[in-house]
Amino acid sequence: MVLKNLNYPLDFKFKITTLSSDFNITDKNGNYVAYVRQKMFKLKEDVLVFNDESKSQELFRIKADRWLDFNASYSISDLLNNKNYGRLARKGMRSFWKSHYELFDENDQLKFSVSEDNAWVKIMDGLVSEIPIIGMFTGYFLNPSYTVKDAGGTAYFRLQKMPSFIGRRFQLDRLKDIDDQDESLVVLSFLMMVLLERSRG
Repeated sequence: MVLKNLNYPLDFKFKITTLSSDFNITDKNGNYVAYVRQKMFKLKEDVLVFNDESKSQELFRIKADRWLDFNASYSISDLLNNKNYGRLARKGMRSFWKSHYELFDENDQLKFSVSEDNAWVKIMDGLVSEIPIIGMFTGYFLNPSYTVKDAGGTAYFRLQKMPSFIGRRFQLDRLKDIDDQDESLVVLSFLMMVLLERSRG
C-alpha cells in the first residue's frame, strides 16, 4: 500500500484526552489521512497506523530494533500486504546537538536524510522551558523545523512544529513532486520522528 494523492499540508495533531501519544493526521481540507497510536509500556518503540480514529483497520506498523533510542532504527511494515517498507535510522551523536535521521527503502538503500533546520531553537526551548510559568508557553514561539533532502541536496519536504500549547500540532508540507513510494516512506518516517522529537521537548 502507498499513501498517494495527499493534499498538503498535512496536519499532525496530538490528542490530550488519552494517556498514550495518539495523533490524527488530516489534509488541508480536513479529511482524515491516518490515526497514529504509540503503544504504551513498551521497552521498544511500537507504533501502529490506522485508517482513522475508529481504528477499524491497521495499515502500518513502525517498530524499534532496540529499547534505547540512541542510534535506533525503526522498521516500517505494510500490514495490508505483509511487506517491509523501509526504515528510519536515528543518528545518535548528531542528535545531541542537531536532530538528524536517515531514511532507507525496502532494499536498505539510503534514500533521504532529515535534519533540524536550526539547532538553537531546540536549545532555547530546553532552557526557557525550565523557567516557571513562562516555560509552559514555549510551544507558542519556539518551534523547530526539519527538512528532507536527497543525496544531491534537493529538498522535498519540510516539517514545522506549529504554535500550540504543549506541542500539540505539527505540519508537513511537500516542497517538490516525488515518487509515490518514496513519498510514503517519508510520510511514515515522519510519524515516528514526530513522536521522538516531541519527547525531546
